Amino acid sequence: MPTLRIALAQVNSTVGDIAGNAAAVRRWSREAADAGAQLVAFPEMMLTGYPIEDLVFRNSFVSASRDALARLAADLASDGLGDLAVVVGYVDADGPPHTSADATPGRGRRDASALLLGGEVVARYYKHHLPNYGVFDEDRYFEPGTTLTVVRLGGVDVALTVCEDIWQAGGPFTAAREAGVGLVVNINASPYELNKDDVRLPLVKRRAAEAGATVAYVNMVGGQDELVFDGDSLIVTAEGELLARAGQFTEQLLVHDLSLPAADSTPNVSGKTDETPAPRVEQRIDDDMAIARIAAMSDLRPHAGDKRDGGIAERVADEQEIWSALVLGLRDYVNKNGFRSVVLGLSGGIDSAVVAAIAVDALGASRVTGVSMPSGYSSEHSKDDAADLAKRTGADYRVEPIQPMVDAFLANMSLSGLAVENLQARVRGVILMALSNQDGHLVLTTGNKSELAVGYSTLYGDSVGGFNPLKDVPKTMVWNLARWRNTLADAPIPENSITKAPSAELRPGQKDSDSLPDYELLDPILAGYVDHDLGRDDLIAAGHDQALVDRVLRMVDIAEYKRRQSAPGTKISGKAFGRDRRLPITNRFREGKSA
Repeated sequence: MPTLRIALAQVNSTVGDIAGNAAAVRRWSREAADAGAQLVAFPEMMLTGYPIEDLVFRNSFVSASRDALARLAADLASDGLGDLAVVVGYVDADGPPHTSADATPGRGRRDASALLLGGEVVARYYKHHLPNYGVFDEDRYFEPGTTLTVVRLGGVDVALTVCEDIWQAGGPFTAAREAGVGLVVNINASPYELNKDDVRLPLVKRRAAEAGATVAYVNMVGGQDELVFDGDSLIVTAEGELLARAGQFTEQLLVHDLSLPAADSTPNVSGKTDETPAPRVEQRIDDDMAIARIAAMSDLRPHAGDKRDGGIAERVADEQEIWSALVLGLRDYVNKNGFRSVVLGLSGGIDSAVVAAIAVDALGASRVTGVSMPSGYSSEHSKDDAADLAKRTGADYRVEPIQPMVDAFLANMSLSGLAVENLQARVRGVILMALSNQDGHLVLTTGNKSELAVGYSTLYGDSVGGFNPLKDVPKTMVWNLARWRNTLADAPIPENSITKAPSAELRPGQKDSDSLPDYELLDPILAGYVDHDLGRDDLIAAGHDQALVDRVLRMVDIAEYKRRQSAPGTKISGKAFGRDRRLPITNRFREGKSA
């Protein structure tokens, strides 16, 4: 059986940085070649970054992607890597993308994979299954491919597929079995959510069995706005054996030697030529899928005689997995958008303490500023806890009392009750935004998913900010994360911030429980209603108190206008607020009322 040394380049790309992404392909391809790899695969849309959203409708953007692909093939050859087969994702179009008609939603654009070899674009493949659920809108952006591309490399038939193709039965993987391929390369931009790694391995095993071939699955790593990609690349045999698996949330080149069945004598485009051979459809599987076979134009580089085993990375606990996602999501949002530093309010409470610890882990203490903004209602322990947090983390720390500013407002306006509470929050928001303007910080807001769900925040007050690391983290998980993070040597979060009752401290003796159910009762209802779309009757049948369900659902429904104005934040759940969950603000439907 032929042996193919494959490298899976689990790397971080940036949307729109086509030149930078191409440079990364060249850099990692050199590392793959130095490791003796004969084939290296990069993630979905590596050249353009992912997701590109409505950039796909700009003809100039599509042209830049296509031009960069051809230039990359030539550059790899000039780098002395012409005999390394490189699989890379990009965006393509049907015909020259220079007319406005090409930008019609759902027409003409392709989520594509290409194989580069010998300075040429040897083969192209267009994604067959286009997801249109959750955060995905690919029916809006792309047309599906109808042909499975099979390339003969080093005596092995290799099929190219893209991301969602592996999540659906049939189509390319059924065609791969019909084609008798030895290897299916599947390039991905599969966003993280908790425990998704537990789903991937059984999924890849199913597709490998369906294809009757080894599957090499490479996934992107890095943050892009609300999404974070965790890598977790892997290789699985047709019999379901896991051969190699990369870690999560880290760039890595996974190199492994594969013993693969030799290609049979199925008719193929053959012979070496100076021009890229056109694909020839050998077999139509059904009305939606055909097979095109392409011969490689040159021999693959020989690999060293030593045996390369990529190894199997250990899985980690849920809290470590989530923490890593939040750190990476924040780091990439800050760095890719060119911010030098971040600033956040330090109240002494659990949410701001966890956000500060995430920020220090992501950026380093020198790039994090915490601001204590005590009012006349702020307790001494809260002030002390904020100062202790800053000392533990090494973050820059300053104190800006708000009471004189609040008093100035009240001297000129007649306010009472909730209006005075919200005024305090908004004065704090003004301070943070002023520091952002003055020093160039990105303001981090600190509200968690539970508070966001029920509207327990003040618009333009504690909700102010450009990014929210805890946006998709329920309050009960915030406590779990704090406890887990404190098991590490530096223990950045004061114990008092973890154990004391949560409070906004906007009036004497205030506690969150004055306005909200206990979080241990609230979070399961929110998980059912928000994450799983359960209705009122379903929640009551699940054992939740009827009056409590009615109260919580009403709070969630009427807070939609606040969520629409909230800062972006890293997605860690199956359904995050924002792109995952889209409801009208003006909406009179209420659970439990007859139609």
